[in-house]
Amino acid sequence: MKRPWLAAILIIAAVWFGMLLGVSFLATPAKFLALSLPLPVALDVGRHTFAVFSKVEWLLSAVLLGTVLAGDRTWPSVSVAAVAILLVAAETIWLLPLLDQRVGMIIAGERPAPSNLHNLYIAFELAKLLALSFVVLVMARKLAGSPSNLHSDESAAR
Repeated sequence: MKRPWLAAILIIAAVWFGMLLGVSFLATPAKFLALSLPLPVALDVGRHTFAVFSKVEWLLSAVLLGTVLAGDRTWPSVSVAAVAILLVAAETIWLLPLLDQRVGMIIAGERPAPSNLHNLYIAFELAKLLALSFVVLVMARKLAGSPSNLHSDESAAR
């Protein structure tokens, strides 16, 4: 009965990990390599991309937390899922609005004062990647189990 929940947790965390890697660490940097794309346009596309992705992350957060609470209430799973969710909340409520203000200023032709907000955002994204990779690894290990556990599962099924 517990194995389907563990598999669901693994799938949700792996999908979120892949999306986060693709959006934040592949597609976003790649758009700034396109010399034909003016900076204000690239920033505007990024602002909309992260607004949409934030909503997707909220959905994934809710589904992951619900699945963890239903299927694997161990402290590592719950705490790491909670860390990822807290990072999404901090980004959505505090960090993204500040970054959006800066993007708005740049699009309007202003030059905002130097800031470390972008570096902080990258750190948050890296922390989410680490948290999600931990969940994926823990669930994969639990699903793989030891040979004695697999053998006892077969015996119990007979």
